[in-house]
Amino acid sequence: MTELPPARPTHQFFDRQQCEVIHLAALEILRRTGARVHHPEALELLREADAIISDTNLVQFPAGLIEWALAQAPSNVTLCGRGTSQPAIRMEGMNVSFGTGSDCLNYLDPRTGEHRLFKAEDVVACIQLVDSLPEIEFCMSMGIPSDLDAISPYRHQAALMMEYTSKPVVFISGDKADCEAIVAMAAAIAGGSEALRMNPTLLCYSQITTPLNHGETSTDKLLYMAELGLPIVHMPSPMMGGTAPITMAGALALGNAEVLSGLVIHQLKNPGAPFVYGQGLHHIDMKTTISVYGAPEFELARAAVADLARYYNLPHWGYAGHTDSCVMDEQAASDATSSILVALLTGQHLAHDIGYIEAGLTTSPEMIVFSAEIINRMRHFMQGMSFDADSLALELIHQVGPGGDFLKTEHTLKNFRSFWQPVLFNRRRMHDWQKKGSKRLADQLREKTVSLMEARQPEPLSGSLKDELVYILQAAR
Repeated sequence: MTELPPARPTHQFFDRQQCEVIHLAALEILRRTGARVHHPEALELLREADAIISDTNLVQFPAGLIEWALAQAPSNVTLCGRGTSQPAIRMEGMNVSFGTGSDCLNYLDPRTGEHRLFKAEDVVACIQLVDSLPEIEFCMSMGIPSDLDAISPYRHQAALMMEYTSKPVVFISGDKADCEAIVAMAAAIAGGSEALRMNPTLLCYSQITTPLNHGETSTDKLLYMAELGLPIVHMPSPMMGGTAPITMAGALALGNAEVLSGLVIHQLKNPGAPFVYGQGLHHIDMKTTISVYGAPEFELARAAVADLARYYNLPHWGYAGHTDSCVMDEQAASDATSSILVALLTGQHLAHDIGYIEAGLTTSPEMIVFSAEIINRMRHFMQGMSFDADSLALELIHQVGPGGDFLKTEHTLKNFRSFWQPVLFNRRRMHDWQKKGSKRLADQLREKTVSLMEARQPEPLSGSLKDELVYILQAAR
């Protein structure tokens, strides 16, 4: 009997011809309409590359320039954990790594149920929670502390992440000066700038202004990360019906044009520098004017972006574990589950926003822990089914024969642990469940979250490295 490779679930939204339609539409936008570039150095790089510049900063991009940039950018990016050269995340193939979101104003306290502004101690507790969950593979800041120096909150957030987790960090920055300080801290921990470049522990998250505007501040960050050869995701967030056409194809083509024009600038600065493709394509709910996270259109957009990134052979940025609900409830559970499954099926390399509720205004630690359970469950689903001799078990079936049972066989003993076992979900019958306290999932989830937050003690930085971070933060002031 011919032995087949394992069958694993996958999903492809666009075929190559459909990706080509969006690609050609983006080329037409950049050739005919162009984009505003509000940055002198970027304009000079584009001028030297024979882009057409008019009206001071309106740039029209020849198709050949875009094709050149796509050929320069690396097809995979690796991120390492703190203090090691071993890859923690490989952005290639259908690998999916999950991480939290950034910069929420509000915090839903799992201990009290209180909805309030973030404090620095909350950010630390959330980072420690991420560090304790193997299913969450990279860390974003999750909240803006209301009780820290408002002049440089991004630097403080980054310092807290570097101190309280050994996982790769995705950081936000207000400007190039923030980037410089954050990279300096990471380089100090890594053992120098060259060690950080060879074993990057961080990735910069930056945004383009839709429609078709490359602002001076965001382009500053783009050029800085390119110069250092450190990875960046430099992405637009087209809002269907607001800053982009209401139709998905039109918004996707617009966002694609914005990403490709950013890639050109990035690669002109340093050909071969690592660049992650991303689009935060959303739509406005016209009843509430809120940017929607929990919607089939949002998941379709994620699938489309993943297919476009694969078409370009670029690492890509995704979303998962988020909801429009204001609390960790049934709606949040439904949104988290569907988004995590879509991320795995479509192979989104970095799926962020785990723990976002209230459409990204609030972080819920309970949502993070729930999402970890779902990630674990869905990764088992993604393992699929094997067809090797041991899996088909024909000889065993013959030995047991009609009317027999398989409970006590060596084959069962060897393989039964491969089935998924939940941490939070109940599998008891009513009587046993009642004997254990009749706890609903919400009760279990709250207890698990609080216990993890209180128990985790991540590997500390040395005293000298802590002093170095403090010095860099003070110098940056």
